[in-house]
Amino acid sequence: MIETKGLRKSYPSKKRGQPPVDAVRGIDLDVAPGEIFGFLGPNGAGKTTTLRMLATLIRPDGGEARIAGADLFADPAEVRRRIGYVAQGGGTTDAVTAREELVMQARLHGTGKAEAVRRADEALKAFELTEFADRPCRTYSGGQRRRVDIALGVIHSPKVLFLDEPTVGLDPASRGHVWTEIRRLRGEGMTVVVTTHYLDEADALCDRVSIVDHGGIVAEGTPETLKREISGDVVLIGLGAGEAERAAKALREQPGLPELHRLEQRGEDGLRLYLDDGAAAVPHLLRALDGAGVTTGTVQLQRPSLDDVFLARTGRSIEQS
Repeated sequence: MIETKGLRKSYPSKKRGQPPVDAVRGIDLDVAPGEIFGFLGPNGAGKTTTLRMLATLIRPDGGEARIAGADLFADPAEVRRRIGYVAQGGGTTDAVTAREELVMQARLHGTGKAEAVRRADEALKAFELTEFADRPCRTYSGGQRRRVDIALGVIHSPKVLFLDEPTVGLDPASRGHVWTEIRRLRGEGMTVVVTTHYLDEADALCDRVSIVDHGGIVAEGTPETLKREISGDVVLIGLGAGEAERAAKALREQPGLPELHRLEQRGEDGLRLYLDDGAAAVPHLLRALDGAGVTTGTVQLQRPSLDDVFLARTGRSIEQS
């Protein structure tokens, strides 16, 4: 459904005399029909730029791409007819109702008035918007408004739907509802491409993901396949302020200690370790830290996540980027 080869985009540097900034560096993609495909990475990694190129909103500097059988360079108008696009900022108007928005969007795609009204009614029911369909959008919650955005993106029954950070800023319940709608669209045969920096979203929602950093793909595959690349367990040890260096020194003196990384999140210092048998190792690690006079806080034992895949490929965490 989506094929790209060497897709790239650069922008002039804001610093005088400096070379252009490569926002996207030769992206190769092969997205299957009926797949939820995710671009996972930190802000500034090139996810949105890639999505906007595929949606014909930005012209690539080079490469090749076909979307739903149409050539991105030779026939961008046909690409637009075959896709839907939902921007991160949304597209609803405060004073307009969801029903009015949907009818107007259908008309903009060349649908007659009666058919536009029918499609709007169907979309309102499908996205569970009927109850408040005739209220102004300014009265909707963030989750309700986001569902209207997605309904607008699919009112013309596209083959491919592009969603840029579809759940950013939403509460957990609203995020779950949006995930349900995305899965429903996939179940109806639509191909969905999602950008996200939420690890749990990519893990739970996407059939496959490309992990993106500095404009390039650093890993690609199903979430489970990527996580299996990281063997063993992950141990997160919270520490008191300024204790990380002393703790790392004490643990590096332990025999057989594998990879160790600094962990900084939510104002807490700490360490992240990769161990073959985390449960057996934790007591020994805590004794070593106690013997070195290091104050420890929370200790978590968990299976590898997509963030661990990103860390292994880039040397840093998505959550800390």
